[in-house]
Amino acid sequence: MDQARLKKLLDAVADGRTPVADAVQTLTSLPSEDIDFAHIDHHRSLRKGFPEVIYGQGKRAEQITAIMTAMARQEGVILVTRVAPEKADAILTAFPDAQYDTDARMLVYERHPMPAAGRGTILVLSAGTSDIPVAREAYLTAKTMGHSVTAINDVGVAGIHRLFAHKAEIEAATVLVVVAGMEGALPSVVAGMVGRPIIAVPTSVGYGTSFGGITALLAMLNSCSSNVAVVNIDNGFGGGYMAAMINRK
Repeated sequence: MDQARLKKLLDAVADGRTPVADAVQTLTSLPSEDIDFAHIDHHRSLRKGFPEVIYGQGKRAEQITAIMTAMARQEGVILVTRVAPEKADAILTAFPDAQYDTDARMLVYERHPMPAAGRGTILVLSAGTSDIPVAREAYLTAKTMGHSVTAINDVGVAGIHRLFAHKAEIEAATVLVVVAGMEGALPSVVAGMVGRPIIAVPTSVGYGTSFGGITALLAMLNSCSSNVAVVNIDNGFGGGYMAAMINRK
């Protein structure tokens, strides 16, 4: 339950349109609800402005469905990350109005989409086509949180002229999420072009000595550009969420 829904409920009680007993019933599950295998944080929207996000990896489809069912009684938006296609098929049977993105492996259920929340545009850049799944995760996260988001793919430093062709869009963005594997150089280059926050997302894309993304992670952590912050390897969700927090009105 977010602040807008809570205010609406309290106004209805104050005006006599909603009995106190009904309001108590609605608020019974705040701040959390125990459904045996999960404690759902219904209070998170009030604290942070966005509901708890379900991490799908390691959870069975029926567990995710049960969590979503409980959340849907309180929330207008539900976001599930790291959902394998076979799990998504089962979940969509219970939530046919939800949308599944194959690249991001992300499921979005928007009964009441979030209102526009941003003060500008978030730009998501991916260094290579192989980085798109992580970049897509960042894109959908920020977009679901109510922000204007655009994406530009395959503009890594191996052909840096491709990046410079989008100079106007890069300079117009309020916050940038830059996703790269291999040697992880792209965030430093982009950060040197603009005076905006850069959220760098290393990916596990690369050959043997990329060490599953550690090379890109260390390169980004050692960036000589002072406007770069780094999230975990392959954590597109974290990059998109942080960009949305920075871009809030």
